[in-house]
Amino acid sequence: MTRRRKDEPINLADSHDLSAGLIDALVCPAGKAQAFLRDRKTPGLRVRVTTAGAKSYVFEGKLNRETIRRTIGDVRAWSIDGARGAANQLRVLLDSGTDPRQLDRDKQTANAVRVAEEASRTVTVADVWPRYMAEGKPKRRSAWKPRYIADLNKAASMGGEQKKRGKGLTKPGHLAGLMPLTLASIDQDIVREWYAYEAQTAPIQAARAVAMFSGFLGWCATKRELRELVNKDAARASQLGDVLPGVNKRRDALEIDQLPAWFAGTDKLRSRAAAAYLQTLVLTGARREELAGLTWANVDRRWSKLTIADKVDATRVIPLTPYVAWLLAGLPRATLPSGEPNPYVFASATSASGHIAEPRAPHADVLADAGIPHVSIHGLRRTFSLLGEAAGAPAGAIAQVMGHKPSAIAEGYRPRSTDALRPYLTQIEKFILDKAGIVFDPAKVVSGGLRVAA
Repeated sequence: MTRRRKDEPINLADSHDLSAGLIDALVCPAGKAQAFLRDRKTPGLRVRVTTAGAKSYVFEGKLNRETIRRTIGDVRAWSIDGARGAANQLRVLLDSGTDPRQLDRDKQTANAVRVAEEASRTVTVADVWPRYMAEGKPKRRSAWKPRYIADLNKAASMGGEQKKRGKGLTKPGHLAGLMPLTLASIDQDIVREWYAYEAQTAPIQAARAVAMFSGFLGWCATKRELRELVNKDAARASQLGDVLPGVNKRRDALEIDQLPAWFAGTDKLRSRAAAAYLQTLVLTGARREELAGLTWANVDRRWSKLTIADKVDATRVIPLTPYVAWLLAGLPRATLPSGEPNPYVFASATSASGHIAEPRAPHADVLADAGIPHVSIHGLRRTFSLLGEAAGAPAGAIAQVMGHKPSAIAEGYRPRSTDALRPYLTQIEKFILDKAGIVFDPAKVVSGGLRVAA
């Protein structure tokens, strides 16, 4: 075969024995975007040249009658023998029916999955917590109660913020130590070590934080993108029973002999709203948040009914008994800072919500004045239940007024209408007032104060 002269154009219609000189002499013909120089020794191997002069090795073959073209690499980085070896490997793939493009796509997918997995394992509790606060909620309910949301935020707080009341900075919440940890790293050992540290100063609050965190892990386990990262049982109480404090149900309540001093103590409170609120808790058995959120719009004086928020259902309606009606009638209609009427019955000028938010301080004053040992706010709800039984009211009526679930009613659930409940709640109210030494006659009430004339 006659050797090509150096100044002779390369015939791209023929195949050639590739050499460095031949590749160096390759130029793209005028009017074309690219051209290919075929190798005679290795079927499918080509050298591609563009109008800009860039040159690279490529492989070209057919699979299922479709032309497959793959770039091997720049001619400056690959030797001719290396390019021939790569071309032979690609030809073997095509002969076996394998599309190298699919192999590349599979490799890219695998790399993307690996990168995503590695990235996911750097996700911390703090990264996911805001989403939990926005999307998480109890089973069979549309949302958490405002007080529980506040407790979650407090527990997860990193502290260091200026206190809203008093001087100094806030302290970290009990969950703060878990916030920087990755979800994938949290197991029972981590939870045990964290709880042991938190329990040194506040074992009960730390145990409650464990329950909060268990709910968080359980929620993460319901999310497809998070469930592989979490051990949902890491904070389960059943798995940590050897370190968590035992559950002691509170049984605190006012005793009958304490009622006169307790009611007298409420009379001495400077806030009439706080006094009426505490007395109404005892006389209705309502939960603290339910009663605090009572609005004037939900006080039906015409039909003597109260519509209050309910833990189980959206609302429940209970009778408005004579003494409670008198208490509410004596409360002033407060206004908001904007000058608009405050919609809440038990209004508070110092609370962001506009209603009583924290009744423990005034109740502590009442207990101290009366010389009564500690009784929690929930203990006042328990007081209603116990005194309702002592008054002879049916257990089902008591439970319905209190908003207990039907399954919790000992005598079997027989829902009564509001008017059917009225005699029983009036009976309980009269019993409590009698034991407190309060003689109440609706026809002889006097305006002002929280006392009535005998």
